[in-house]
Amino acid sequence: MDGIPIHFYLGVSALLFFLGLVTILARRNLVYILLGVELILNAASLNFVTFSRYGGNLDGQIVSIFVIILAAAEAAVALAIVLNIYNVFKNVDVDTPSELKN
Repeated sequence: MDGIPIHFYLGVSALLFFLGLVTILARRNLVYILLGVELILNAASLNFVTFSRYGGNLDGQIVSIFVIILAAAEAAVALAIVLNIYNVFKNVDVDTPSELKN
């Protein structure tokens, strides 16, 4: 196939995954953690589409649509939880909800 080689797509996907993982591990804010999860889901989706294109079938693109639907549902539910935590504790730090155990 003409165009961009597969290793460029896989490199961008690995970069997205790495940035998402660093964001999840380095941040204490729930909103940033959600953004990191979205980056990881986008990396997986890019891999599905890449292998679908170079494999010659549509299976990866169909799975990618499901990943997008999953990411939208996750964002809606998680943002509702974050807003509820903010209303109760007046911040969105990760350690704050663990105070409910005491």
